[in-house]
Amino acid sequence: MSGEAPDIPDAMADPVVDALLRASRALVAITSRSLSAVNADVTLPQFRSLVVLASAGPHTVSALADRLAVHASTMTRMCNRLVARGLVVRVPSAGDRREVVIALTSMGTSVVEDVMAARRKELDAVMRRMGDDDRIAVVVALDKFARAAGVTPNPSDTRPLATSAATQLLEES
Repeated sequence: MSGEAPDIPDAMADPVVDALLRASRALVAITSRSLSAVNADVTLPQFRSLVVLASAGPHTVSALADRLAVHASTMTRMCNRLVARGLVVRVPSAGDRREVVIALTSMGTSVVEDVMAARRKELDAVMRRMGDDDRIAVVVALDKFARAAGVTPNPSDTRPLATSAATQLLEES
């Protein structure tokens, strides 16, 4: 079929998956360091919840649990901790006042923004340690990986897509 990627030969699958796992560990470590630098009291799972709320808006506890693939009771306990820290609030749903949704507070929004800025800074430092050709290859490969995983560019993202970014990198070098 047109547009489908060919299967990876078995001899290549393990090294590709191993490389992705190493990259994933590096990215999680960067996120963890960024989070610790901003707010040592927030755990990575709690931060994931804050990011979902920041990107997708208020959710019911059950919808947030589904989105993060955790049990509703786990999400309830997590939300209780986030409420106690002033990072989220429980508010009546706009659609059904009997329903309660979890929404970010301004402090929760600040945590997400500050962690993302710290993470972006550290990722930038990592990328600057690579040569131009390698940076271009990373941009193109990660864009293809994200698309294959079903992640599409955010319409509100004003940064260029990877192929445009790769072209931009070439023009700057």
